[in-house]
Formats: sequence, structure tokens, C-alpha cells
Amino acid sequence: MKNSEFVKHLNQYYPLSEETIQDLLNICSEEYYHKNDLLLESGSMARYYYFVKSGLIGYYTVDELGNNIYKIFFEENSFAASTAAIIKNEPSDFNIIALEDCSVIQYPAKAYRELLEKHHDLALFHLCYLEKNWVVKKEPLEVSLKYETAKKRYLQLLENTSLYNRLKQHHIASYLGITPTQLSRIRKEIN
Repeated sequence: MKNSEFVKHLNQYYPLSEETIQDLLNICSEEYYHKNDLLLESGSMARYYYFVKSGLIGYYTVDELGNNIYKIFFEENSFAASTAAIIKNEPSDFNIIALEDCSVIQYPAKAYRELLEKHHDLALFHLCYLEKNWVVKKEPLEVSLKYETAKKRYLQLLENTSLYNRLKQHHIASYLGITPTQLSRIRKEIN
């Protein structure tokens, strides 16, 4: 696992020392989840961070009517977790589900947080990661959800063909905050 995509991705955010990498790899395990397995169930404590080696993971909540509302999808080489639940040490409001068979590198949040205090470079990695993914990437998403039409958001999703082609239509509709019928109308309009 030493020269894995995982280590490569960590180093893309901030270069880590050999000692830091070794300490981190010592708390990691590789886990497999089958399609539709929950990595985390809403109402449970979020105990792990995940790095997606293969497969597709979805992050959703359930509305009052029992519909799954997808917030984000994680493809290969991305980090996934119920970050807010980990930070607040509260049960997660979200479910994390394998939308395909998945292989992940899983590491316990508690042990990882201890490593953040021990290794300055890991803390800087974490800071850079959060800035890039939870501030820089998330802000335009929130603005688009508030001000852009479902059609425009659909066209933006279409640009990410690798993700788009892996999603079922009900996942796309849920992510856009519309019904499958509304999605059909948008798709007809575009074609």
C-alpha cells in the first residue's frame, strides 16, 4: 500500500513525511462493500474516514416522505466521510451507501484525529483538503442549488461524464432536487 493511489492523493494536498505515512497506514484497513451496503447509517456515530479505491459511493438523507435525497457522490480516488458528524461527535444525519461494489481504505476517525495532533504535516494536509473540498468546491454547489435551475444543474452534471454514466436516473433526479418525471422533461428538452 506504500506507493498506492491513497498515498499519492494525500501528497497532492500536502507532502507527508515517511513517518507520517507509516503511522497513517498503520491505522488503515482495506474494506469491501457490496452494492447497496451502508458504510454509515443515519443516526449512527460516524467512526471512519474512507478513501474510495474502486466503486461509487453516495451520501444521502431521507425526507419526511421517505425519499432519498442525494447530496454528493464520491468516485474513485476521493475521500468520503460524515465530516460534520465526526467534528461535532454527534450521530450522522446522512447515510453513506455503496452505489456499486466498492473497495475502500478505511481509517478510524479517533485514531486519525490523534495523528493530526502528532504530525504537523498531516494537520496541514487535513487543512488543505478541507479548504479545497469543503470550502472552494462546496460554495459554488450551494450557490447553484439556490439560484440555478434544475436544467442548468443537470447540464453541469452532464459535463462530468464518468460520474453521470454511472448514476441511475432516480439518483440524478434526487441530486437535482426534482422528480424523475421532471428529469424526463428536462432530458427531452435538451435532446
